[in-house]
Amino acid sequence: MASRNGNNHEALGIVETKGLIATISATDAMCKAANVTLAGQVQIGNAFITTFVKGDVGSVRAAVDAGAKAATENGELISAHVIPRPEENVLETFLK
Repeated sequence: MASRNGNNHEALGIVETKGLIATISATDAMCKAANVTLAGQVQIGNAFITTFVKGDVGSVRAAVDAGAKAATENGELISAHVIPRPEENVLETFLK
């Protein structure tokens, strides 16, 4: 199903970390590595924080890879994932 948002070239990158230093390092690396927009962060609890970035698929992939590497080097990486062309409802649900 095609996305209704008209941004079919956009992707959503997700990096989940444990610890503030890992989060800051990952976020900094993602924003420096590629032309992406920081779309938000969710504090889950127990030091788990999920960071979201948006942009074109290639840029988001590069940013997520850089963020995952930085989180691993400076703390704990829990998960990293790229969703190409996410459905609009996904964006509305998680990026409020």
